[in-house]
Amino acid sequence: MILMVIIFLVLLFWENELDEEAMAATLEQLHVDYPQSDIPIRYCNHMIIQRIIKEPNNTCKKEHFFIHERPRNINSVCNSPRRVTCQNHAPSLCFLSEIKFKMTVCKLIEGTRYPACNYRVFATEGSIVATCDDMGPAKIQRYTD
Repeated sequence: MILMVIIFLVLLFWENELDEEAMAATLEQLHVDYPQSDIPIRYCNHMIIQRIIKEPNNTCKKEHFFIHERPRNINSVCNSPRRVTCQNHAPSLCFLSEIKFKMTVCKLIEGTRYPACNYRVFATEGSIVATCDDMGPAKIQRYTD
């Protein structure tokens, strides 16, 4: 009986560690693909699974994007004089990049539960909107065409 309790606690601790690692994904892991990966077909489907990009409740994200630019160039968004209101009425201000970045936008076309998600690929160039802290961009809120 004691052995079962110990095994249960170990599994519970291990599961929480895995959840924390998933939550601690960096901005670079989530949004930066530089240089762009050489995946000729199903780029989005591959990248979403490889990077474990999903909603917290294990559903498919409706839209996600990857920026094909050096991280140091993306960090320059925090020096932008262009400030905008953040999404969801966040109290902080967001920064709008002055330059447009090459990116791939992945839009969900089929599936609801991760990893059974199917995406359509859209290549575009656009500005990004990010919240920043002392270390640089903390979260990329969205992109604009």
